[in-house]
Amino acid sequence: MLSYAALATGLLATSQFTVAQPLTLERIFDDPSLAGKAPVNLKFSPDGTRVTYLQGKVDDYNRYDLWEYNIKADTNRLLVDSQALFSGPETLSDEEKARRERQRIFGRGILEYKWSKDGKALLFPLNGDLYYYELSSGKSRKLTDTEAFETDARFSPKGNYVSFIREQDLYALELATGKEIRLSKDGGGVIKNGMAEFVAQEEMSRMTGYWWAGDESKIAFTRIDESPVQEAIRNEIYADEVKLFNQRYPFTGTDNVRIDLGVVTLNDQKVNWIDLGKEKDIYIARAKWLEDDTTLSYQWQNRAQQKLELRFYNADSKQQRVALTEISDTWINLHFDLHFLKDKKHFIWASERDGYKHLYLYRTSGQLVRQLTQGDWIVEKLQGVDEKKGLIYFSGRKDTPLESHLYAVPLFKKGNIERITQAGAYHKVVMAEDNRTFIDSKSSVNQPTSVSLRKANGEFITWLEQNKLDDQHPLTPFLNDLSTPEYGTLKAADGQLMHYRLFKPKQLKKGKKYPVIVNVYGGPHAQRVTNSWRSKNLYFQYMVQQGYIVFQLDNRGSYNRGKRFEDPIYKHLGEVEVADQIRGVEFLRTLDYVDPSRIGIYGHSYGGYMALMTMFKAGDYFTAGVSGAPVTDWALYDTHYTERYLGHPQTNAKGYEQSAVFPYTDGLKGPLMIYHGMADDNVLFTHATKLFKQLQDEAKPFEMMTYPGSKHSLRGKKVQTHLHQTITNFFNRHFDVK
Repeated sequence: MLSYAALATGLLATSQFTVAQPLTLERIFDDPSLAGKAPVNLKFSPDGTRVTYLQGKVDDYNRYDLWEYNIKADTNRLLVDSQALFSGPETLSDEEKARRERQRIFGRGILEYKWSKDGKALLFPLNGDLYYYELSSGKSRKLTDTEAFETDARFSPKGNYVSFIREQDLYALELATGKEIRLSKDGGGVIKNGMAEFVAQEEMSRMTGYWWAGDESKIAFTRIDESPVQEAIRNEIYADEVKLFNQRYPFTGTDNVRIDLGVVTLNDQKVNWIDLGKEKDIYIARAKWLEDDTTLSYQWQNRAQQKLELRFYNADSKQQRVALTEISDTWINLHFDLHFLKDKKHFIWASERDGYKHLYLYRTSGQLVRQLTQGDWIVEKLQGVDEKKGLIYFSGRKDTPLESHLYAVPLFKKGNIERITQAGAYHKVVMAEDNRTFIDSKSSVNQPTSVSLRKANGEFITWLEQNKLDDQHPLTPFLNDLSTPEYGTLKAADGQLMHYRLFKPKQLKKGKKYPVIVNVYGGPHAQRVTNSWRSKNLYFQYMVQQGYIVFQLDNRGSYNRGKRFEDPIYKHLGEVEVADQIRGVEFLRTLDYVDPSRIGIYGHSYGGYMALMTMFKAGDYFTAGVSGAPVTDWALYDTHYTERYLGHPQTNAKGYEQSAVFPYTDGLKGPLMIYHGMADDNVLFTHATKLFKQLQDEAKPFEMMTYPGSKHSLRGKKVQTHLHQTITNFFNRHFDVK
């Protein structure tokens, strides 16, 4: 059982002379953030002389400024004050609001920024316009000043242009002259050029629909026609008004957008459309130019998501070929780990063909050279390729699924994999373009993120933000009372190991039986049991201090364990996940300090779905539940996500019926609360109202809390404070905790 006790001892030592304070919900969500000054959106400048990052203001952690660490001068300083660029209330288009929700971006001020290739300028989108900031003068100028909103803006590869989307068309602005070039002409209504469709943003993590060639002569872009997509009237209910949207939402089993992929040349705005094949009901998952600036790669995926082709299109000859094909009996997970070498002869590709995500070296002809990594563990992300040294750098879970580390492995010859980052912590890294240094954002379960600059071999250079838990740190007054969770494993029915985490009071009272809250997500592409800092853990610490035990178990179907661990959920959701969570409760019942009659469950989104399924199907194990923003009927969810795991409704009607919550509502035995944002455009509020109606028709008592104007993430300090007060009060009432 892994306890990380040594880490906890070190943390407590830093706070022995600090007056302890009780942890409250109000303080958890107040300023300054208890996580300290953890910077976000860290980037190297193109010349490698600076590291830039966003950091919230001390008196308002949701308003971000741009800071820099100058490597030569060894100094941190505020680079751009967001209020100096734009200080009024920010107005966003509905499209941009939705895009930010897809990106999980929340806050004010500078939320996005782009470097020019020469490292001399920065680009900021603010209040629907674009700002160009020159570092030498420290002055900014407005590039656009229109009533329309400019979005998805970036510098061209050589820095001569800024491209953006305006009113559903693609534009390029020449910086030297200020001249705008309109590169598509028919945007508007159901036609969107250069833009990612809903499922591309939400489910494929593709936030753009256009890609520059390296020589700036042309841009590849998608043209989407939304007319086949079913139009639904969606409500967004606010405190003082109800907004109605005619949204084209691709419900599972219904038509997707029609998509085309073209290449437009800047000098004459001529578009050449790529032949995507006879099959039209497909997805374009990714696109990227090769180093020759003539060949465009794009990833073609069939609707069933069991076939993925990497295709190469020559923009000069208009010829194309399939470089490689991936096939799966269940589904294929998309990734961004495609890297073209500067030798123009090779590329690196990630595949799960052996059951785990690993890296492979190919020739551009499509011939496999060799597998670069191998084993019963997964590669998370390709971080960098040093062709001169013949090394590749990647993040992965080779040592433990609970921690992410940076590793190096030889590129052209066989050799051992070397771990670079320090064990006992979770590392998020950003490699410099020259692969000589990297940014290391390190955290552990009770240690907020610290950020350092390191050499490629892991040698420490300097702190970018030490975030030291000293007397000045906002978390320090609460450290002595933080519980260090226990880690362990349980066996699933098929023998696979599942990792769990247990938060419990520091001093268990002899003979006392404690209530338990099982916090669950349980769905694909997520992992909760890690040795990493997560602000949500502060709520668990609060509940522990109120006399609860908090338990988390990553059931089969969750991420970072390989496809064999994920695949058991295929064609039937809410089955093995529930069985695994029951296995967790069976373990809890073996602990002499657990009250088996007071085991509750709480989750949000897929976790909300899991809370419902366990309350309905396993009421003898879970005696109270809180379900947040739950999916209740997978027929109401979108095509790409749902069909990936359940298949098409026409071929798996029984699976859809059995994966919905409605066949099982009769099994509800204990108290249940459901909460939902009333402007949720991801898991639509209809999911909740449909369940409300069935429970009412069946005379099943339940509680509910709705949040006017809130979307799926229920952002905002006041909303989050009230939400967690509501959850706490629910469990306190039903578990008789005072």
